[in-house]
Amino acid sequence: MTDLPELDSLWDYQDPARTEARMRELVPKAERAGDRAYLASLLTQIGRAQGLQGNFEGGHATLEQAEAMAAGATPRVRLMLERGRLHNSSGDPSAARVHFAEAWAAARNSKEDALAVDAAHMLAIVAEGEEAMRWNTTALEVAENSADPKARRWRASLLNNLGWTHHDGGDFESARGCFERAVPLRQEAGDARELRIARWCVARSLRSTGRVEEALRQQRDILESSQAQGLEPDGYGSEEIGECLRLLGRQAEARPHFAEAFRLLSLDSGLAKTEPERMARLRELAGAD
Repeated sequence: MTDLPELDSLWDYQDPARTEARMRELVPKAERAGDRAYLASLLTQIGRAQGLQGNFEGGHATLEQAEAMAAGATPRVRLMLERGRLHNSSGDPSAARVHFAEAWAAARNSKEDALAVDAAHMLAIVAEGEEAMRWNTTALEVAENSADPKARRWRASLLNNLGWTHHDGGDFESARGCFERAVPLRQEAGDARELRIARWCVARSLRSTGRVEEALRQQRDILESSQAQGLEPDGYGSEEIGECLRLLGRQAEARPHFAEAFRLLSLDSGLAKTEPERMARLRELAGAD
């Protein structure tokens, strides 16, 4: 139905609660329109938003509703994807893998390129090492060879994921190559925040290869550009500037950057919970009491 919005346009991944509320407002309209495929797909995305808020039981219940009315390839693939995401987020990657594999096969069979890319990228997330590399590479190949703009929009994210897989494996030059390829794609998309992240990744990989002076210059340029554009302060950028200065033996100059990083990153309760050692180290490097 032309008067029902495209589902991906409803998402604000930084605010899943707001996204859920926005989507729930659409449910009566979709019911009145009689578009069961759209309504089923909409419910899968509500289930995903619930999962991102940690409401896994509610998410699975919503997906049960979606399954009862899912008709056609697209809602069924979405259903498999979101079942997998709920299982993965709740700590069961083995169960998630089964659903992601089903979603991948179904999406490829129905030529749903964007959903196939999503499924492959999720298979990479629940995999490790070479298997993760293969799935990320497969997802990128599908995205690059697709005529579907939705699939092609995945390229920058996939290059980021592939870059970090290389980086985690110690192949810093290959990582930098992936990160650099993502920058013009982010520029083309016009999202200043995502472009800042892409540029940060390039600079971070330079530090890993020992090109610390160059990494510092780039991180400072990113900071200046962000301030000029009115973007919110970025704790990760401050942390990297501090790390570069520390490696260059400029500890006193690094200290206020670590302090700013600690202040900003402390606002993320999830980071404090998952990386307490990192936060403790930042506090120490900042010279905090």
